[in-house]
Amino acid sequence: MSKVKSHYDQHLGPIYSWMTGGVPAAIERAREELATLGVVAVRDRRAVDLGCGFGPHAVALADLGYRVIAVDSCPALLQELEAARDNRPIETVLSDAADFPAACPAPVDLVLCMGDTLTHLATPEAVEKLFGDIKSCLAPGGRFIATFRDYCTAPLQGTSRFIPVRSDDHRILTAFLEYGEQHVMVHDILQQRGPSGWETSVSAYPKLRLDPSLLAARLTEMGMPAEAGAAARGMVLLSARLGE
Repeated sequence: MSKVKSHYDQHLGPIYSWMTGGVPAAIERAREELATLGVVAVRDRRAVDLGCGFGPHAVALADLGYRVIAVDSCPALLQELEAARDNRPIETVLSDAADFPAACPAPVDLVLCMGDTLTHLATPEAVEKLFGDIKSCLAPGGRFIATFRDYCTAPLQGTSRFIPVRSDDHRILTAFLEYGEQHVMVHDILQQRGPSGWETSVSAYPKLRLDPSLLAARLTEMGMPAEAGAAARGMVLLSARLGE
């Protein structure tokens, strides 16, 4: 089991929807984000939500008329999505990005890879392979949209590497970043109030340091003209389209 998968299965997965402010709020933010990205209502279109988590973007896409394949490697998060999807046309697939082609057997019109999923891949070569897989799965004119954190530009220093994520009366989540040459090690420090007082658990996993401009250039070289820019909540947006 990879460090990323074990981190989510054992540490972040059970609290992930809480970490993001709750399911309804996350779905509403996803709707707003898709509108900003120009993803509009459609008929008879297919989309893949890669690294879907508990599914805020999958739900928002389904409400726009997409038939959605929602892919994630964390069973607990997919179970949350299955509980929230109602009768929406969302198919859940337990898989990781390395098996993307198996999860996407037919041409699709849109591939989303939101919320730092790209940085969960092991190497830059794995990212490039994923780009090739996505190109193979997109229908002519199809779009690929990703967001991720830029850990290359202006690395945090000193105490700024401690990042408050979320807290309430019963739970506090803080992240600490430890920079390496190719990866940043993210230490998630979770403190929860239990019957006998506060308890602390810590887990860490690596994220790739990806240069947005280099990724956009590589996608363009591969035949998917791409642009990189700013996205909500301090993320970077990568948007590409396959030629007609």
